[in-house]
Amino acid sequence: MMLTVSIAQYAPTADKAHNLDEIERLARRAVSQGAELLVLPEYSIYTLPVMDERWVENAEALDGPVVERLKDLSRELGLALVAGVNEPAGQGRIYNTLLGIKDGEINALYRKVHLYDAFGYKESSLVLHGPLKQPELFSVGPFKVGMQTCYDLRFPEVSRTLVDAGADLLAVPAEWVPGPLKEFHWTTLVRARAIENTVYVAAADQAPPTGSGNSLLLDPMGIALAGVGENTDIATAALHQERLKSVRESNPALSLRRYRVITN
Repeated sequence: MMLTVSIAQYAPTADKAHNLDEIERLARRAVSQGAELLVLPEYSIYTLPVMDERWVENAEALDGPVVERLKDLSRELGLALVAGVNEPAGQGRIYNTLLGIKDGEINALYRKVHLYDAFGYKESSLVLHGPLKQPELFSVGPFKVGMQTCYDLRFPEVSRTLVDAGADLLAVPAEWVPGPLKEFHWTTLVRARAIENTVYVAAADQAPPTGSGNSLLLDPMGIALAGVGENTDIATAALHQERLKSVRESNPALSLRRYRVITN
């Protein structure tokens, strides 16, 4: 009842071919360390320091060559992937989309609900909000994986909705834009989501300069099992269902709560 998970931290650029090569390199390293699941950052295929029309021009459909390469990599390596992609949404807009890929197929999809219109940035200028709906989870070994993106961390109901649906591992790809106190916010919020939901969290941020780094794998008590500082790297750890069970027995916060999150 164990799952080995890796998180990948790197700084995607506007060169999609280079980014895909970097993903493959990191994926092969993860597999060499026994990983069965690799979580990649938000916008893992294409990133620019500013949001402009190039994000739309370089978006690719989910049946396009970028996603096909990710699916081929998953199939070849026997590795499940969570990856952030720029998906065309029509009318000059995109979705900020996460894909859960296993056995070479898309098993789950999430389009970012809370867009990053804060700290002087305006993601909604080109990105459409994802629809509010029941979460799509996918299973890797004995774990059910739920997905959320970056700014979603500031809204605890997102994580709680995933856990209510049965997730015992939260995959959190991010491009946590650097700035004053931003690294502190990132590490605090990731740890809070693990502790309050008694759940594992695999948080994969972009490396500087586009992200704040500090990617983390946390257990249900908020203890860091593995992490990456500011460099391009992977971190790997084993997750255990027995640990999840024991934490929830000693801290039954989910069963003791008095409020519910309802998705309309």
